[in-house]
Amino acid sequence: MSVKVAIVTGSNKGIGLAIVRALCKQFQGDVYITSRDVGRGEEAVKSLSSEGLNPKFHQLDINDLSSITAAAAFFKKKYGGVDILINNAGIAFKEGDQTPFAVQAEVILKTNFFATRDLLTHFLPLIKAGGRVVNVSSLWSAWALKDCSPALQQRFRSEDITEDELVRLMQRFVTESQKGKHKEDGWPEKAYGVSKTGLTTLSMIQARRLSKERPNDGILLNACCPGWVRTDMTSDKATKSPDEGAITPVYLALLLPGATEPHGKLVSDKEVQVW
Repeated sequence: MSVKVAIVTGSNKGIGLAIVRALCKQFQGDVYITSRDVGRGEEAVKSLSSEGLNPKFHQLDINDLSSITAAAAFFKKKYGGVDILINNAGIAFKEGDQTPFAVQAEVILKTNFFATRDLLTHFLPLIKAGGRVVNVSSLWSAWALKDCSPALQQRFRSEDITEDELVRLMQRFVTESQKGKHKEDGWPEKAYGVSKTGLTTLSMIQARRLSKERPNDGILLNACCPGWVRTDMTSDKATKSPDEGAITPVYLALLLPGATEPHGKLVSDKEVQVW
């Protein structure tokens, strides 16, 4: 019987590391910490090893296509595919950061949407029957959506939006932000929120595609909000610890075999959210 495997992107610290900790305790299989920096990844492995856990490490920079393809090839060869994929890697600018909005829009979407999509493009074909895919999004995705124009809201909520159309919309947001015309074009002043609107919508598109193309494989793919978590990306005033933030992503990753729901949803505190 082949060994099962779970992969968590951006997991050398914060919520990602807490997700790995929980999976090491609850998942019967190998659990991989991944990060851009090998040294930080190996330190994270040591940290959890000191707690009596046994995670593994593989270098993975989601902003580097060659790193994505190398990791995909490794997991395909060693495990024949992937059982659990949690896309946790992401970035945000702290509140009050003076970086121009146009720069924030480009940088944030590059990682939170475009790089995550690149990773999914290469890893979704590797997801085994019964697999689970969890994209760590945010309730900011729903809040930003409400601040979009009615026309944009209609497209993001539409069940016939394609991945190509979504990519064009995300590119349009970045382009209009660089012109200083994003608000005129119907977008909110929330670059992080828009990046997560894109990720949540992508999750819904890809879930529909999985249901159509692999209807008998029982794969469940969802987006989730971990909540407001105390990490170096947020604030020490946040209400949840990283371990508390890991609860919903881990719940979705470990949905029981045979489960059919949730699928293609945005989930927060284990509850499906209105989109």
